[in-house]
Amino acid sequence: MKITFLGTGTSQGVPVIACNCEVCQSLDYRDKRLRTAIHIEVDGKSFVIDAGPDFRQQMLRERIHTLDAVIFTHEHKDHTAGLDDVRAYNFFQKRDMPVYGRDQVLEQIKREFAYAFAEIRYPGIPQINLCPIENQPFEIEGVSFLPIEVLHYKLPVFGYRIGDFAYITDVNYISAHELAKVKGVKVLVLGALRREKHLSHFSLSEAIEVFEKVKPDMGYITHISHQMGMHSDVEEELPSNIRLAYDGLSLVL
Repeated sequence: MKITFLGTGTSQGVPVIACNCEVCQSLDYRDKRLRTAIHIEVDGKSFVIDAGPDFRQQMLRERIHTLDAVIFTHEHKDHTAGLDDVRAYNFFQKRDMPVYGRDQVLEQIKREFAYAFAEIRYPGIPQINLCPIENQPFEIEGVSFLPIEVLHYKLPVFGYRIGDFAYITDVNYISAHELAKVKGVKVLVLGALRREKHLSHFSLSEAIEVFEKVKPDMGYITHISHQMGMHSDVEEELPSNIRLAYDGLSLVL
């Protein structure tokens, strides 16, 4: 399995428009963060979890020529806004794009991209096959996915476990029952917005507490804002088995 971090930033990305803080002005490439998403290659199949506003740029940067499905964590715009660009895969792969998410996510997709589901459709629109999922294991092209339901303030969000890898983005609460699904993973990716406590995201210290409970071989932090601080500074403070993810980072399990 190969995992590539397409983006590791929060909803505004880093740098933030019009911000002059040291992080947004940093020349370190690791401080340049597109909106959060990952690409997974496993058993010859290609999947993306979330397709935010930077989807096109991310696919081009990583030269991802085939895509078997898009899986959504939740319906917020920074995770869904780029879905229109699956049109290119429709054209070259000659098939509809399967899109997986819970019912409320798929309903939001139908509203945001209403033209793709209209009775009379304009030529060239994205061809999307909506695939509802619940908090139960499911398969795509023979690859098993285990949803992990967490809360993003009051909004239910799905993380996913694929084999020895688990990915959880927008989160500020994980029940003991759902956290048990993550036990035994080699790599856990967890969202943490900044150092200070936040209404709907884990802080850095809260995320570290989860890593300490799960005890993966390696933990990576994503969905990072400019308020977290400079990548190089934060890394010096972290335990050796916890790192900040950055755009373009690839892992092989």
